[in-house]
Amino acid sequence: MNSIIRTHQISPQSMIKNIWSYRYLIVQMTKREVIGRYKGSAMGLAWSFLNPLLMLIVYTFVFSVVFKARWSVGGDESRTQFAVILFVGMIIHGFFAEIVNRAPQIILGNTNYVKKVVFPLEILPVVNLCAALFHSLISLLVLVVAFVIFNGYIHWTLIFLPLVFLPLVIFCLGLGWVFSSLGVFIRDVGQTTMIITTIMMFLSPVFFPVTALPEKFQVWIMLNPLTFIIEQARDILIWGHLPDWKGLLIYTLSAILITWVSYVFFQKTRKGFADVL
Repeated sequence: MNSIIRTHQISPQSMIKNIWSYRYLIVQMTKREVIGRYKGSAMGLAWSFLNPLLMLIVYTFVFSVVFKARWSVGGDESRTQFAVILFVGMIIHGFFAEIVNRAPQIILGNTNYVKKVVFPLEILPVVNLCAALFHSLISLLVLVVAFVIFNGYIHWTLIFLPLVFLPLVIFCLGLGWVFSSLGVFIRDVGQTTMIITTIMMFLSPVFFPVTALPEKFQVWIMLNPLTFIIEQARDILIWGHLPDWKGLLIYTLSAILITWVSYVFFQKTRKGFADVL
C-alpha cells in the first residue's frame, strides 16, 4: 500500500484501488468533516436537515404566493410545484458549487498532511465530495417528503435517481482533484471558482426550463454540464419520466475520462506541494 503512495501511480486501476483501499479512512474523515461543520452549534447535525427545509419553505412562499410563478402553461400545475421544481435545480447546483468552491482550500487547509509521505493526499478531494454528497442527500430527502405532502404521491421512477446523480458525482470528483491542486499554486483560484459557480447557476435551467429559451440558445445552455443532470433529475422526480439512457451513458463515460485525466494531473503536480507550502 505504501508503495502506491510513494510512486504515485496514475493508471485508472490505481485510481480506483487507492479510493477503495482507503475507504475506511475516507468514511472517518467524512464523518469528522460533516460533524465539524456544525461544531459548537446548539442544533448540531440537525442544521443539515433544517437548512434545506427552511429554504424550501422560503421558495414555496416567494414563488407560489408572492410571484405566483408557473413553470409551464399547463393548468394542472399546483401553486407549490414551481418551488419543488426549482429546488431540484438548486440541490444539484449546490452540490456542484460546494465541491468546486471548497476544493482550492483542501490542500492549503491540510498542510500538515503534505509533509507526511505516507498520507494519501488524493483522498482529501474524495472526502470533500462525500461531505457534499451527504448534505445533498439530506436536501433530496426533504424534497421527496415535500413532493409527497404537496401532491400525495411519488413517482416510481425515483429509483433511478442514483443513476442520474452518479455521472455528476464522478465529474465533480475530477474537478475536486484539479482545483485542489491548482489552489496550491494559484491562490486566486478560490475567488475564480466562486464567480464561475455563480455564473453557472444562472446559465443552468435552475430558475427556468430550457424550452423557455430561444432555440438558438438552447444548444449553448446544453453545453453546461449541470443542464443535462438537472433536466434528468426533474424528469424522474417531478414528471415521472424514464431517464435518457443514451445521454447518461455518454455523460458517464465522458465524466470517467475527465476524472481520470484530473487524477493524473493531481498526482503529477502533488510533487510540488511541499515546495510551495
